[in-house]
Amino acid sequence: MTFWIIVVSYILGSIPFGYLIVRARVGADIRKSGSGGTGATNVSRRAGKIAGILTLLLDAAKGFTAVLIAYLWVGQDAGGWPVGLAGLSVIAGHIFPIWLGFRGGKGVATGIGVFLLLAPIAVAMASVIFLTTIWLTRYVSLASMLTVAALPGIIWWQHRFGSATSDSTVLVLTATLAALLIVFAHRGNIARLLKGTESKFR
Repeated sequence: MTFWIIVVSYILGSIPFGYLIVRARVGADIRKSGSGGTGATNVSRRAGKIAGILTLLLDAAKGFTAVLIAYLWVGQDAGGWPVGLAGLSVIAGHIFPIWLGFRGGKGVATGIGVFLLLAPIAVAMASVIFLTTIWLTRYVSLASMLTVAALPGIIWWQHRFGSATSDSTVLVLTATLAALLIVFAHRGNIARLLKGTESKFR
């Protein structure tokens, strides 16, 4: 069962919405524009803000749907690692899509969808970091990395000192591994940030 949850989640994550939207809208390959990613930020720069917003929503929906399927498959009380692996697999599918030669997006929007279902309060708290960083620096990539890096700690804090009573071990590990995946996908952005050539949000 866990094997099939991983497979289904990965395939779902591999659906390249950003690539398909840009191809349909302007007839271009988004992988040859800007950062080369298929995510919402690069799509908005190539095909407009509406296309970017649509990509953001669809990519987030992939993450949410994969986790929801896993929940329904194993039952909420039996979530644990099957659900956590569903979240990691759908993010990996988005970053390394089989249909595009394993070259996709950065996994941020898909990760939002995953943790909106797994840890909605933590996502709301982490969004403050994202918005503050955007406001101060105008770098979407930096804001994204700082946000996902903070998410495991926020989840741990919520379960340790907040109202949550369930065991947070699997959730914290899932968030940590997801953050590592997403930061790895931003390695090109990190290089540009260090060189001072990273594009700012307008």
